[in-house]
Amino acid sequence: MRWLVTGPTGLLGSDLVALLALRGHPTTAPMRADLDLLDADAVRAAVAGHDVVVSCAAWTAVDDAEAHEAEALRVNAEGPRLLARACAATGARLVQVSTDYVFAGDASTPYAEDAPVAPRTAYGRTKAAGEQAVREELPDAHLVLRTAWLYGVHGRSFPRTLAERLRAGQPVEVVTDQRGQPTWSADLARVLVDLVEAGAAPGTYHATAAGAATWHDLGREVARSLGLDPDLVRPTTSAAFPRPAPRPPFSVLGGDRVAAAGVLPVGDWRERWRVAAPDVLGVPAQRPSSPSR
Repeated sequence: MRWLVTGPTGLLGSDLVALLALRGHPTTAPMRADLDLLDADAVRAAVAGHDVVVSCAAWTAVDDAEAHEAEALRVNAEGPRLLARACAATGARLVQVSTDYVFAGDASTPYAEDAPVAPRTAYGRTKAAGEQAVREELPDAHLVLRTAWLYGVHGRSFPRTLAERLRAGQPVEVVTDQRGQPTWSADLARVLVDLVEAGAAPGTYHATAAGAATWHDLGREVARSLGLDPDLVRPTTSAAFPRPAPRPPFSVLGGDRVAAAGVLPVGDWRERWRVAAPDVLGVPAQRPSSPSR
């Protein structure tokens, strides 16, 4: 299969391009300056000759979207719509990467793939609009792949930012009232490629690590991976960090459809973090205390 990946230098895009090379899939990975995703003619030309298109490019500045929702909507909804139209014209499949922010974040049990969306932020609304655009334009050849709390080697992420402060010897306050699933971008890339290679049915899939954690839980794991006292990560609440876009208190996604498609889901978040930490933080690998899943 010949793949086209937009946003190839981000958290997911970088890992995805590397994985596709390992699996022998010819891949085109245009930089932002080389492909205007809001130019219909340019998008059609870029999609031509590809079997699979992955839409990783997005407006991901959650707080900035509150003041620039129209611009974020163009990137997060109109861009995917043009990609879907181009795929419909050429017979390509499209994978649209989406987010837990499409949900209200007020549940107490994991959100299923078919749970009603109810975004509470501009970012969430624009990503939900992107999902809908893809479904409308390409009903029989799309995958919407939602994820949450992504971290990785490339770009900024919570563990890398926290590690910088901890290495400087600074205690850090981290919230305990937001719950989600810390997910390694390399694991997400693997699930994405596995779904496409397995010929998964069109529709919506959730791909996150298993289990659930607070940011405080993850922060303590980061400290441990650095060989530091986890008590340097001190508990606080979201009220201490007011932001333009409210963060969802509950971002746990149920991922039954991945397994139903014959694809191995991501393992427990804590186990996967311990595998990822040497690469993400640049620290020596630790011997596992028990076999990993």
